[in-house]
Amino acid sequence: MLSPSGEQFEISAGGYRAVITESGAALRVLTYEDEDLIDGFAEDTMSSMGRGQLLMPWPNRIEDGQYTFAGVPQQLALTEPKRNNASHGLARWAAWSVLEHTASSVALTYRVMAQTGYPWLLDLHVQYDVSADGLTVTQSATNLSDSPAPYASGAHPYLTVGAPLDTCELLLPAATRSLADPVRLLPTGREAVEGTDVDFQVWRPVKGTSFNDAFTDLRRGRDGRAEVVLRAERAVLLWVDEQHRWLQLYSGDDVAGHDRRSLAVEPMTANANAFRTGEDLVTIEPEDTFSAVWGIRAV
Repeated sequence: MLSPSGEQFEISAGGYRAVITESGAALRVLTYEDEDLIDGFAEDTMSSMGRGQLLMPWPNRIEDGQYTFAGVPQQLALTEPKRNNASHGLARWAAWSVLEHTASSVALTYRVMAQTGYPWLLDLHVQYDVSADGLTVTQSATNLSDSPAPYASGAHPYLTVGAPLDTCELLLPAATRSLADPVRLLPTGREAVEGTDVDFQVWRPVKGTSFNDAFTDLRRGRDGRAEVVLRAERAVLLWVDEQHRWLQLYSGDDVAGHDRRSLAVEPMTANANAFRTGEDLVTIEPEDTFSAVWGIRAV
């Protein structure tokens, strides 16, 4: 019998093993030397809490599903009805097609057809590669329409080090947090994290800290990458390139059964509601492609 998430595509190299699903091109499994680096989902279940999913052509939420682009109002379907938002894009439950599958790499694609609320034709593409340097994920979108298209991307991995979150330490190189209203989780402003309970610019224990926040002003290395590290007896690192200006952290405290066993660290090229605010929103010109890269490795 076929898995609820469709075909399964396994890749491995350098001690790493990953499994990507046909449904949403989601990252279901990632291990290093047989130890989990992500809190994924079983082969006989569907993804829950967004586990491992790709968020394209927008991450997070759009208020009321409404926005205006190039002077034309648009209305998306409300995929988060309890908060009256359009959530996490148009591709995370779609059946993606395999372009290439080797021992250490898999590439998948999905064509977003012009539709109510998003009247542009996009080819989405993702490539997962594993090597001795860990997992590298490249998310791309090509605009096949005859007019510019609004776009942002994200992903939804949950990091784990095999220990309860409250026994872990976290390093998060972000100077600013996006404030959000507690009901609809939409941005209302910003604050510096220094001196707050979410200041993890230097190593701090996670214990007692609840996350459902977006962070920006990321401190980067010479290679342009920003790196988040979660550690206990072992450690896992998530890095993002310069296209990713935001990281959303979520500890799942509002979900029964999650038990603070992992921490979602979500690369995002733009914050929630970017289709309305325009902040960090990408405009893809006809026939152009936009790409963003992130990855995970054991440390």
